Amino acid sequence: MAYEEFTIEGRNAVIEAFRSGRTMDKLYILEGCQDGPIMTIKREAQKQNLQIKYVTKERLNQLSETGKHQGVIAVAAAYEYAAVEDMLQSAREKGEPPFLILLDNIEDPHNLGAIIRTANLAGAHGVIIPKNRAVGLTAVVARTSAGALNYTPVAKVTNLAKTIEALKKEGMWFVCADMDGTLMYQMDLKGAIGLVIGNEGEGVSRLVKEKCDLSAAIPMKGEIDSLNASVAAGVLAYEIVRQRMSC
Repeated sequence: MAYEEFTIEGRNAVIEAFRSGRTMDKLYILEGCQDGPIMTIKREAQKQNLQIKYVTKERLNQLSETGKHQGVIAVAAAYEYAAVEDMLQSAREKGEPPFLILLDNIEDPHNLGAIIRTANLAGAHGVIIPKNRAVGLTAVVARTSAGALNYTPVAKVTNLAKTIEALKKEGMWFVCADMDGTLMYQMDLKGAIGLVIGNEGEGVSRLVKEKCDLSAAIPMKGEIDSLNASVAAGVLAYEIVRQRMSC
């Protein structure tokens, strides 16, 4: 297992982290702040017997990685990446066909956080990211996920193409987002499925695309040539949700 310690910033993100049961190492709160959300955070901290450090705005700004701390920063205990097998087991326990989202070298932490949030709301059993040439679980990712990171497992793998090969042996099939693919509304996206989303600029790499069974295109009506990676993930994920609900 790989571990990564990170800060959690912003009132809602910190509250969700506490309520999910995540263990905190440190909690910094803006001195003199006594509003409702801050009082909720204090109560949650007391349940963990966590000492609160009251600091100046300047100190919070120094600690902040996002620039949007809203007067509170928590330092979480080391984050444990999930194993891909854990995601398959979760699907089995829920009696659902596996639904995984695989990200091929996503570099923008806001995109990764937004995709984890979408994965949670769409009922995906996990998100898989590569170890190299991609963003990890930074504070910006945690904040952008709006608490979803506490509930949706994320696995980090050495080789995405080999991971797809291994999951195919578990009965999964894979569709990647590709502007030159088949219109998504004309595809059967049910069953044990992995949705592959590519890099913000280059899309899905050739090696990974070759491992996918199908390519799905989102209809484009405007003048620009592509959607933001997290938006594309949301559109395709919810087409999968729609088709699953129609079964």
